[in-house]
Amino acid sequence: MKGHDAEARDYGPREDDTTSRGVVDEEAQPLNLEGFEIDETNSGSAQQHNASIRTKRFIWQNVIRWIQGPQKPQIQVVSPWMPRIQQYPVQWLDQTFPSQRSKTALLLSLCICWLGVFGSLLTISTSTGKIQGSNETIQYLHCTDTFWHAKNGCGLDGNECQPFNGSSFAFRCPANCAGVQLLNPRTIGDQEINYRALVVGGPVYRGDSFICGAAIHAGVVGDFDGGCGVVSKIGKHDGFLSTTQNGISSVGFDSYFPVSFTFSTDKVSCRVKDLRWIILAVSIVFTTVISVFTALPMIHFATLFIIIFAHVSLVSDPSGISYHSQSVLADLFSNFVGRFLPAAFCAVVIYMICVKRTLLDLTAPVEKTILWLGGCWFGALSNYTFEWIPISRLTSHDLEQQPGAKLALAIIILIIVLIIAQQIYYFRLEGRLPRYLALYGIFIAAILVSLALPGLNLRIHHYILALLLLPGTSMQTRPSLLYQGLLVGLFINGIARWGFDPVLQTAGALRGDGAFGSLLPNITAPLISLDAPTSNITFDLASPPIPNPYDGISVLVNDVERHRSYFGESTSTGDTFTWERTALGMLEYFRFGYLKEDNGLDYTNAGIWNANGTWTQMAPKKESR
Repeated sequence: MKGHDAEARDYGPREDDTTSRGVVDEEAQPLNLEGFEIDETNSGSAQQHNASIRTKRFIWQNVIRWIQGPQKPQIQVVSPWMPRIQQYPVQWLDQTFPSQRSKTALLLSLCICWLGVFGSLLTISTSTGKIQGSNETIQYLHCTDTFWHAKNGCGLDGNECQPFNGSSFAFRCPANCAGVQLLNPRTIGDQEINYRALVVGGPVYRGDSFICGAAIHAGVVGDFDGGCGVVSKIGKHDGFLSTTQNGISSVGFDSYFPVSFTFSTDKVSCRVKDLRWIILAVSIVFTTVISVFTALPMIHFATLFIIIFAHVSLVSDPSGISYHSQSVLADLFSNFVGRFLPAAFCAVVIYMICVKRTLLDLTAPVEKTILWLGGCWFGALSNYTFEWIPISRLTSHDLEQQPGAKLALAIIILIIVLIIAQQIYYFRLEGRLPRYLALYGIFIAAILVSLALPGLNLRIHHYILALLLLPGTSMQTRPSLLYQGLLVGLFINGIARWGFDPVLQTAGALRGDGAFGSLLPNITAPLISLDAPTSNITFDLASPPIPNPYDGISVLVNDVERHRSYFGESTSTGDTFTWERTALGMLEYFRFGYLKEDNGLDYTNAGIWNANGTWTQMAPKKESR
């Protein structure tokens, strides 16, 4: 009872309490009306604030609960369609070769068989051979080989590219050269061309044309399987025609150029043409057999990775071949070994983090072959399968200049976003979403830090894109099989063709043979003399800017460097350049640019000295992006 009295005294009035009998307690009087109203207002605000906090807390709790997924994770497993048919090859193999040793011997025999066929066809396909009745060796050309080097690489008057005429040789071109395009603008007279084959003229071609592209244009070799021919330099030529033949449109040039070339009418037949498509068929057949009959994911991935990497590096789009090489196979194998060893280490990491979870205990070998292996080949051959997409490189300059690039990029980003949403849903079902969100948070933070580094540009190569997206495919669903195979193929394509290009590049490395973004000389109207027997034109070359960051000034006439002058330490006035016209009745194109460390920088648009002796002033050049 004593406890009950204490409780009543502390927590509530009793029946004999004076307050309940009407006795007034002055200290217990209510507050005045005004004070009461203020307290009520403050109380309402606090309630609203607390309600807002509770609402936010409720939302975050539900978001976190949704991210964490169901209490019982739902591990995704592919339930095969027509399982008896799909699993028959593996069951037959288990019955015919029951021991692991016999299976290993069979796999090694199959790989040795592929290597023998692949190596034999590759040796035949890359052999240049000799001209019949002569000891002269046929020289192997790459798709971009020319007689004239870009960016004034031939020096003053082109002397470093001599001889201009009187020489010829037999050559061999690989397949698929018609689709090789310029990736930076190139000026031909007063035309600026880009994202097309560099072929000027026909049947006589300007010396800076792609030789193999010109050979396809002339019908000497084919694009599907390449071919052989004889090319001859014929020196100075004028009036290069613009024509469309054999799927290539050439550029016209209505003036002269110091070196030009033609193709001989006596065709040189290659002993064997480019066999890349036959070799591709062989590689696809072998990889399909291995994929269907192999149940262990590690054996499946390692074998297919090696075969597809070798095919891309050596066959489908070989790069790095020496100029006019006569040892093509040695060049290709050197590149393959140098790129494969670090790629193999990356492949181990890719398998452990991504591929193993996707392929482990997969009981649908036919679906695995169609989705995973098919996607891998599709990505590995991206220089063919994705060439219709108008994006050459993910740089701001290319996206601005290439028609349709922005729309294509927007569509690609939309597709990737939809795929990411799909993969997030499956990761949530498996209860693995939080850790992968954390992983991609680290990726995004690293990208943001890279973007903020001064003096460096972030370049997302497609092998980097594959590495970034591959962790998001580490689950066993049919979409993940396709996505993962495609990304592994893109990784193989990027490394086998280009190597491990750096992710962070300086502006100079990223520019290549593109524009420097340098200042342009201010050239005033020239003085023209039309006195017989020769005419001449004199330019007052622009004074260097103050302070002067350049070493001198260069003048191009018809895209050939004809004059260089250097600013003296005490010289404050400009120089002059006089050019005598020797080609009567023909216009000439003049461009001007500053020199830095003996290299020509950006040049102005072309001013034209017309055939009648008048001058057409050059148009202002748009700012390079």
